[in-house]
Amino acid sequence: MKASDFDYYLPEEQIAYHPVSERQNSKLLLLNRIDGKISHNKFYELPDFLNPGDLLVLNNTKVIPARLFGKRASGKEIEILLVEKLNDTKWTCLVKNPKDNLDVLFDAELRGKLHLSEENDWVIQFEENAKNYLALYGKMPLPPYIKREPCDADKISYQTVYADNEGAIAAPTAGLHFTHELLDDLKSKGVEIEYVTLHVGIGTFKPVKVENIKDHKMHEEYISVPENAASAVNKAKAEGRRVIAVGTTVVRTLESSVNESGKVVSRSGQTDLFILPGFKFKAVDALITNFHLPRSTLLMLVSAFSRREYIFKAYDEAREKNYRFLSYGDAMFIN
Repeated sequence: MKASDFDYYLPEEQIAYHPVSERQNSKLLLLNRIDGKISHNKFYELPDFLNPGDLLVLNNTKVIPARLFGKRASGKEIEILLVEKLNDTKWTCLVKNPKDNLDVLFDAELRGKLHLSEENDWVIQFEENAKNYLALYGKMPLPPYIKREPCDADKISYQTVYADNEGAIAAPTAGLHFTHELLDDLKSKGVEIEYVTLHVGIGTFKPVKVENIKDHKMHEEYISVPENAASAVNKAKAEGRRVIAVGTTVVRTLESSVNESGKVVSRSGQTDLFILPGFKFKAVDALITNFHLPRSTLLMLVSAFSRREYIFKAYDEAREKNYRFLSYGDAMFIN
């Protein structure tokens, strides 16, 4: 299977540069994964499509304001994206035109030094814990296809309302549509809700640059499945109730945590699971997700969850009906 099999035309005007004014007012495309039937709705209507006893699993990761701007000794500006926290003062990072042992000066007299690690990753070593600095001066790491500078409002809109576990450098975007009121409505209907964690990092959004997609290597990302979430999934499966993943990150977290007996186990660690068509899903029965970039691992995952032709038909209809695509865009419910 080739990366070109997952290519499609995405008009720039359909990329959402800003969120909708009210999270729950985004559009919601319903796709039947078995027969390909499609309907068009609003996200606030989601309770109408869930049943009492359904188990909804969400990713409670919290996005770090990980985009930093500093200066070299020459005074030239340098932009750094923190990727993974190694300890209180050391992070792996992405940086343009890096240089080993480069000193970087940030606002508020924070200093750091870049160096290349033994694993060939760029690392920045701060002179002190940067947590408070990030809270005050860090910018939200909006994806590069959102061609504008992040603003203060993004610190709220590019974060789920249930974000609790700090560590992501991108939002689990399917969750951005939920409000506290909508979650309460779902609970009132008898929908069970549990949380897992995947700290969204390079692995989720790294582009596929090889034509043979099996040659693509996913970066590892941290996941955590609490005991109560694992038990809830196993109980729902045993009782024939649906397990509904909110986002591809939840799919990868749960499917990475299935043991040889087909049960989800509590675990914390790393995953580099790359889900392609032909994958046998053992934990997840339905999926709420956004519309993804062409040739991306995310589009490949949703094409594995349904049939590729159904997904592309849904994407065609979404473009025709002026759906908004990507992180701040509209959603689909594949069931």
